[in-house]
Amino acid sequence: MSLSSQGSVESQEKLVLDIKAVISDAEDMLSATADQVGEKVAHLRTRIQTRLHAAKVRLTEAEVVLVAKTKDAARATDAYVHESPWTAIGISAGLGLLIGLVIGRR
Repeated sequence: MSLSSQGSVESQEKLVLDIKAVISDAEDMLSATADQVGEKVAHLRTRIQTRLHAAKVRLTEAEVVLVAKTKDAARATDAYVHESPWTAIGISAGLGLLIGLVIGRR
């Protein structure tokens, strides 16, 4: 797995978590305004509930794709390490050194 694809997966995971938080907040807001009456409020609540349901469906689909990509990346990484163990060790050591230097400067 390349660093760019790893970053992409991490950003997708963060996006999924952010969307879940927004959906949860919207559901809380709908619950808090359940006692509000009026045609406009009822219409708005219905529209929001419909959109929240659609967002949950799309989010579930996105999570399935994200899990599949993560598994594919893990398999590719595993295959690479088995094919080129010394290269993988060298890359890991180099990254460890760079991270150590960055942390040491702080």
